[in-house]
Amino acid sequence: MLLASALLASSVVAQPQRPNIIFIFTDDHASHAISAYGSKINQTPNLDRLANEGMLFQNCFVGNSICAPSRATIQTGKHSHKNGVLDNVLEFDGTQQTFPKIMKANGYLTAIIGKWHLKSEPVGFDYFDILPGQGQYYNPDFINKDGTYRIDGYCTDIITDKTLRWLDDQKGKDQPFMLMMQHKAPHRAWWPGPKYLNKYDGVDIPEPEDLFDDWEGGRNSGARTQQMSVKEHLILDYDLKIGDPPQRLNEEQAALWRAAYDDENEWFANANLQGDDLIRYKYQRYIKDYLRCIDSVDESVGELLEYLDRTGLSKNTIVIYNSDQGFYLGDYGWYDKRWMYEPSLRAPLMVRWPGVVKPGSVNTDMVQNIDFAETFLDMAGLEAPEDMQGESIVPLLRGKTPDDWRRSIYYHYYEFPLSHAVPKHFGTRTDRYKIIHYYELGEWELFDLKKDPREKKNLFDDPEYASVRKKMLRLLEAERRYAEDDTAPAVPLGLEVR
Repeated sequence: MLLASALLASSVVAQPQRPNIIFIFTDDHASHAISAYGSKINQTPNLDRLANEGMLFQNCFVGNSICAPSRATIQTGKHSHKNGVLDNVLEFDGTQQTFPKIMKANGYLTAIIGKWHLKSEPVGFDYFDILPGQGQYYNPDFINKDGTYRIDGYCTDIITDKTLRWLDDQKGKDQPFMLMMQHKAPHRAWWPGPKYLNKYDGVDIPEPEDLFDDWEGGRNSGARTQQMSVKEHLILDYDLKIGDPPQRLNEEQAALWRAAYDDENEWFANANLQGDDLIRYKYQRYIKDYLRCIDSVDESVGELLEYLDRTGLSKNTIVIYNSDQGFYLGDYGWYDKRWMYEPSLRAPLMVRWPGVVKPGSVNTDMVQNIDFAETFLDMAGLEAPEDMQGESIVPLLRGKTPDDWRRSIYYHYYEFPLSHAVPKHFGTRTDRYKIIHYYELGEWELFDLKKDPREKKNLFDDPEYASVRKKMLRLLEAERRYAEDDTAPAVPLGLEVR
């Protein structure tokens, strides 16, 4: 009996401690605005540190490039047509299965701080302190279990402070935690924090090669009728800060705002810019504020990493960085997201897991945000429900790609005719080719990403690509069926022989 008790005690002691997980999530942060991903327009030293101490994923994609659907996918491990959030209008059904509910039921302390953006109250969380809707950059309102209240200050800084205070409150507890730290930044309308208002003054940010894109090359007609171009659709006062400070600001904040923008606004009023000069000016105003918002996020990541080091939490805490989708940084002459084109389809993903992930490693396998829920559960040593549609990326983090890992990803965008007039479309992407069907337009696109990484030339009707078209049409139909997407029309395989 004594021997059995000793063996039992030994096995309990030897059982590995379950890791803490911190998921840092931003809104609209394009991977090509992170220096670890080779950004030509900014430096992000703290995000780079995360990449240098962990694994950087080169091919992380979303299944629906828009805010709420991406968040619902992460919560459920399911595509939009399965979790019910097709667009930013629909409310998330909190009664459905989510990974936080499973983790909470299995001994994890779960918390979310920052931007929720799913309309319903967060579910499966022991603690929540969230922004209502999109939230505000300055003096934001928050919602917790006691109701709505306001805090003076800058949103990114406030979310960071709340996160560190929550972590402080967990000291001395043996319970592992899953913490989602979710920033509003760098979402439109890109209001920089006070300390970064003047960064990039006097600096010309490099322009993308296709800032003056004419959306020709046989691409879909929606590319010419969209409402997200730098040329036509950036709003001077709302987006570009040409006007009075936002009423949301207090007197001190407004004074700093005026000091940062008034002189340039006066110059602009007298310059009478036209044509390409006006487009270039709009791009500079837009991209500088976007990058200033990212600077606050990068600082936040640095503060969190320093806190984890200082408290000793680094040793058993997984830190993950991701954004809800990519974004157009003047690429194709656009801002915003939504399309299945690369700048908005891609999202950054970096994971630091001490003792598991090789520091400075890079993964090129195709992963998607439907994988995250199963990954979090796997990290916690829990089984994922069979109806989740992703795959855990833990094997990839351990440096081993399973033989049956996916060779293509599935995408479906729904929000038309709402914001930015991007037509509904679905498609699939392999390591080289991408096919997209704009089913309400009756139009198709096929791209060879190796020869045409900027997706300028539609090859769908090119006879030299007839065999590729046939293969991709069949693959798209197989992906649609595998995803059980009955919201997308069946692929007309008769197009194979055109």
